[in-house]
Amino acid sequence: MRSIKEMVAEGRDCPDLLIQIAAVWAALDQVGRIILEDHMESCIIRAVKGGSGHEAIVDLKDALAKFIR
Repeated sequence: MRSIKEMVAEGRDCPDLLIQIAAVWAALDQVGRIILEDHMESCIIRAVKGGSGHEAIVDLKDALAKFIR
């Protein structure tokens, strides 16, 4: 994000800014996928084994609704 602000301050062309924004979105999307996979492989499994699987699924659905918008 800092580099995008710097690019704007430098007066860089709009296509350059859009490409950089797309790169940031892609990186955030990848991080989100990694976190989601980790959550499902650890937290959800642990919650199901501990008897609170339903609550964990409800929380996950809420988080996904906000994440996917």
